[in-house]
Amino acid sequence: MQQTFDIFLAGMAVLALVVFVALYRVKAGYGMFFDPKWGPAVPNRLGWVLMESPVFVAMCVLWWCSGRRTEAVPLVFFACFQLHYLQRSFVFPLLIRGRGRMPLGIVAMAVVFNLLNALMQGGWIFYVSPEGRYPVEWLWSPQFMAGAAMFFGGMGINIRSDAIIRRLRKPGDTGHYIPRGGMFRYVSSANYFGELLEWTGFAVMTWSWAGAVFAWWTFANLAPRADAIYKRYEATFGEEFTRLKRKRIIPFIY
Repeated sequence: MQQTFDIFLAGMAVLALVVFVALYRVKAGYGMFFDPKWGPAVPNRLGWVLMESPVFVAMCVLWWCSGRRTEAVPLVFFACFQLHYLQRSFVFPLLIRGRGRMPLGIVAMAVVFNLLNALMQGGWIFYVSPEGRYPVEWLWSPQFMAGAAMFFGGMGINIRSDAIIRRLRKPGDTGHYIPRGGMFRYVSSANYFGELLEWTGFAVMTWSWAGAVFAWWTFANLAPRADAIYKRYEATFGEEFTRLKRKRIIPFIY
């Protein structure tokens, strides 16, 4: 099983590189880059539930079917992972304002990745990691404590940044505005920075290749989109935006 899982992780890492390169050439057609060529569209709220909830359900199944489901450390990893997707699948969609729509092509691709990611994270935590890899003492190891700080810090940044974006528009408004405050002082896509920090923290917390591949996927997916958003702000707002001297997704770096 270990060898097969390693090949699976390697394949996912290579596929992330392909996606990373491709997304600098082709913009994923949702949000401010909505494009009907990605297929029939559904309301944003429904789209987010459809594409994020499968990983929540799949992780529950993997946890329940595992002989390790009552072990303390795997249970903590599971709770952290599920906390993110509980918020993303069922809370975040309820907070969405406006009547934006999301192409089903985007939803379908997200569902496929999320299910594969459930196999990566749930597979490692509950099935593939060596017996005894995560004793209860892991919870006060440097890896866990540093990773947990990054994970919850990133989650807080992500949620706050989403709230700042929501408040940019009044009811019925469809315009685009420069977000300000919070980590938006440093990057133009602070919500993406929060998510990247979150999953990098998860990789550190679990100290696993599965977590590292997910962090790499997060960067591969979000960095090109952050670049596209940066360029859209630059084109739309000109000097008003460029004089803020923000980076795209990683403060002071990119």
